[in-house]
Amino acid sequence: MTFCANPLSYCTNLHPGQTVAEVLNGLRQFTVPARQRFGGLAAGLWLARPVVTELLANPQTLAAFKDELRQHHLSCYTLNTFPFGNFHDARVKEKVYLPDWSSRERLDFTIDSARVLAELLDDNLTDGSMSTVPLGFKPLQQPPSFLDDCCAQLIELACELQGLFDRTGKRIRLAIEPEPFCVIETTPEAISFFSRLYRHAEAAGALPQVREFIGMCYDVCHQSVEFEDVADSIRQLDAASIRINKIHITCAIRIEQPNQNAAARAALAQFAEPRYLHQTFGRGPQGLVRTVDLTAEIAQQPTPEFAGADEWRVHFHVPVNAESIGPLATTRPDLRKALATVKLLSYAPHLEVETYTWGVLPDGRKVDLVDGLVGELTATQELLNATT
Repeated sequence: MTFCANPLSYCTNLHPGQTVAEVLNGLRQFTVPARQRFGGLAAGLWLARPVVTELLANPQTLAAFKDELRQHHLSCYTLNTFPFGNFHDARVKEKVYLPDWSSRERLDFTIDSARVLAELLDDNLTDGSMSTVPLGFKPLQQPPSFLDDCCAQLIELACELQGLFDRTGKRIRLAIEPEPFCVIETTPEAISFFSRLYRHAEAAGALPQVREFIGMCYDVCHQSVEFEDVADSIRQLDAASIRINKIHITCAIRIEQPNQNAAARAALAQFAEPRYLHQTFGRGPQGLVRTVDLTAEIAQQPTPEFAGADEWRVHFHVPVNAESIGPLATTRPDLRKALATVKLLSYAPHLEVETYTWGVLPDGRKVDLVDGLVGELTATQELLNATT
């Protein structure tokens, strides 16, 4: 197979957006200049719940929004429906996983988002995708019925998406995005959950709809942080007939021999920040050690378990064109490996660069945002062109 023929997408969740006007401001200020310099570009829109509500409240508002995208020669075929609320609060952390997939709020938001995306898709495109939370966040704890409740909601969504396709001819697929410390974080957990979902769907008479409309978003750095072999992971998902509807092109931080690399640990301490979670893993002789969030103390005064690890990986999305950041390495080699494996699939997932952390990079690491985006997009396109 080959890569998706749609223009390369970048996710706009790095821009604040609690109103339609605010979303448009981010597009005008950053996305449009990036497109003008890079060339063909799609906006992978993050539309928070208030924005989706505003767009659907008045057909003219949605039509005007679509018209502005067209005026700027921006297509949109994918949404990030993972963050429901304000992804730019002073403190997001675990709130980003709420509401979870057992909640009616999450289901209704996703249905409404699909309606918006069906309207935004170009006339020549029939397929859209929406990435979403991996059911919930493990440390928040869930009731015994949680997985079954999520299955019921996802089956209802699949039937709604089938109805949307029947009415509009637009096929909008959900893409569940595994992430460290979430209910679905590893490849085996993803395969186990989809097996459960398929059993529930078959019992409900909705297996064809679930297989067609519910799949995964494969965020490369998430599986890298878990120390998974990303190529084998993608092959396992394909063998289990789980469709990867979307690839997040991402890189994380990596430190080899951290106990012997004080300079790298000092640099890593600067990446501890108050807005987002940065799940941190180490691999040592006894297996994986993990902590839910990076702190300066963990970096500079690691516990014996972390000190004994031969490598650390940190869920901090760093620019995907960076092989290293000062004394810190990145997981870019895994990105190359993942894309080479994705190209071998019998279908072509949507491709989206998703570096949302530009605003929380340490002082001295920040660059002009448009320059940074163009650098990422150019390097990504070169990587795609070179992948065999």
